[in-house]
Amino acid sequence: MIDPRTITRPGPWEEMRSAFAWPMTERMNIADLACERWARAASERVALSVLSAEGAVQSHTYGSLSRQSNRLAHLLAARGIGRGDRVAILLPQTLETVLCHLAICKLGAIAVPLFTLFGEDGLRFRLGDSGARALVTDRANLDKIAAIRADLLELGCVLSIDGAGDGAEDLWPAMEGASDTPVMAATGPDDPCLLSYTSGTTGPPKGALHAHRVLLGHLPGVELPHNLLPQKGDCLWTPADWAWMGGLLDVMLPALALGVPLVAHRMAKFDPDFAYWLMERMEVRNVFLPPTALKIMRQAGARAAPALRSVASGGEALGAEMLEWGRGAFGTTINEFYGQTECNLILANCAELMPIRPGSTGKAVPGHEVAVLGPDGAILPPGEVGEIAVRRPDPAMFLEYWNRPDKTAEKFIGDWMLTGDVAMMDEDGYVFFSARSDDVITSSGYRIGPTEIEDCLSGHPDVAMAAVIGVPDPIRTEAVKAFVVLSGDATGDAALEEALIARVRRRISPHVAPREVAFVEELPMTATGKIMRRALKDV
Repeated sequence: MIDPRTITRPGPWEEMRSAFAWPMTERMNIADLACERWARAASERVALSVLSAEGAVQSHTYGSLSRQSNRLAHLLAARGIGRGDRVAILLPQTLETVLCHLAICKLGAIAVPLFTLFGEDGLRFRLGDSGARALVTDRANLDKIAAIRADLLELGCVLSIDGAGDGAEDLWPAMEGASDTPVMAATGPDDPCLLSYTSGTTGPPKGALHAHRVLLGHLPGVELPHNLLPQKGDCLWTPADWAWMGGLLDVMLPALALGVPLVAHRMAKFDPDFAYWLMERMEVRNVFLPPTALKIMRQAGARAAPALRSVASGGEALGAEMLEWGRGAFGTTINEFYGQTECNLILANCAELMPIRPGSTGKAVPGHEVAVLGPDGAILPPGEVGEIAVRRPDPAMFLEYWNRPDKTAEKFIGDWMLTGDVAMMDEDGYVFFSARSDDVITSSGYRIGPTEIEDCLSGHPDVAMAAVIGVPDPIRTEAVKAFVVLSGDATGDAALEEALIARVRRRISPHVAPREVAFVEELPMTATGKIMRRALKDV
């Protein structure tokens, strides 16, 4: 089996790029890359340490993860799950989340990670659109699943990690009776394994389908921002949820693949003091902190710096002041990176190998070809503003949008995948992000599509029409703001505003709920009846 490390000869950036080659093989499975190769070579090596709410730590070796994920794979197979079937994971950072991803990959099935804050509407759409046949969750989420299960005709199996209830089977007692004999589907690099939903500006969320090569494709973009991970004594943690690409493929799976001890903890809400305490308690040396987390930590005030070797951040651009604060707070330079659900970690910084230019998300990571394109798809010269694009084939790039060949086709100009992000590349290859080319809202590191929120608001009997935009926010970069045209004799008062915000929180997710609702007489429209969201930014 291949060694998943990709940056084996660090040096000048362009020399690394020209010498780089992806270590592809005919057979590839994420479960083998992230677990089995270590279980064979060093089964007692600690892979994962779970910090409980009470402060207790439970560690798990690669050998244990291998055996337990084999049991889960056999259990899922006994419940009818096979190659190509979709299995949803509605869990926070837990041991079971890791086991689910490994077991699903071992079966050749497809994992569908879901954010635990999703409400009934958000879950109904994603579970229904994916055709998920099984779901692993916990008792905290069972009420939501029970409320929508009648609409999910393909969902035949629900497993709960902490006790049965509401039509769910208790996972651990069921696993005890399953075999731990090895399971490994004969998958190749291009066989699908992951369906991650991303929001857009038109229509419902789209499922980006990824293949087993996606883990390998992420590794150079993890190794470099973490100053040549892995090094002796490294230990990796992020407060980012493992249901998102930033938690799953920037941290969880790469840590396992690279043999770096991974820390897990259920963090319901980011607490800067607790984050500092956790990093010290768990001897974390490498951390991925989204920009919003960094801003909250900065606001909380100075304190003793934890012994960190690397801090990586991505999702929103950091400025010179934040970088300078980070050096004082952590004793190391924050390395920014860039990517999106469809093709992640394609630009990065590495302070140990290159000078950092404030405002830049870095250079093209070895193994990825990135350019800035004009409207006609031509590569623009340095200094000109255009759209960031990535050339295929690329192992980090998605296969397609699930059941949406039209949207897949729109994502490309020839062999270039369009990101929808506007930027400038300087003469030395540094990329400076400018803005989104569409109406996606970037808030607290999440990319939020307005359509799903607008549909939810419009479903309220007092709402005739709704439009959603992002407005500047000092902590979140952007906050969600809704503009609502009332129906009939409805009154746009504080009570209705509160009710509409609560509706979105409950039905979709708290992280997409508007912070403000403005009641207006009409919405700006094009001649063809489309809402002009950009015009609302001047309201």
